[in-house]
Amino acid sequence: MRIYFAADHAGFELKEKIKAYLKYSNHELIDFGAFKYDPEDDYPDFIFPAMKALAEDLEKGIDSRGIIFGGSGQGEAIIANRFKQIRAVVCADNNDLAAKVKVWREHTNSNVLSFGARFIDEKNAMDVAKLWLETPFTAELRHLRRLKKIEKLFK
Repeated sequence: MRIYFAADHAGFELKEKIKAYLKYSNHELIDFGAFKYDPEDDYPDFIFPAMKALAEDLEKGIDSRGIIFGGSGQGEAIIANRFKQIRAVVCADNNDLAAKVKVWREHTNSNVLSFGARFIDEKNAMDVAKLWLETPFTAELRHLRRLKKIEKLFK
């Protein structure tokens, strides 16, 4: 699987740690920056090109996902969700994470994980990233029906 990464200054440190954690996985890791800590940078400058590349992969049927980072993860997810076929979820706390990841992947087939780096600790973020990458979409009829309805709304 191809995984796109992007972060602003607030998510930079966590992005680097998650990338290092996944370095020896069987995934292709592609980083769109930031490549250094700059307290004046802006998340759209990194998130938009990463999500554009992901959306192009999805359009071609390439198995790809995104993991993006910011202070809250919210602005980053807003950008991601503007793209067709992208379903971004925000992980910005340390509570009941296994249950949340189960719903994010099994029910909504999320393909972008947006971390709120100011609200989640490193250990939980690593556990979530691993579980999110390993959890398959169930493709149950009710979930497929709902995703098809969403696609129709935005054609």
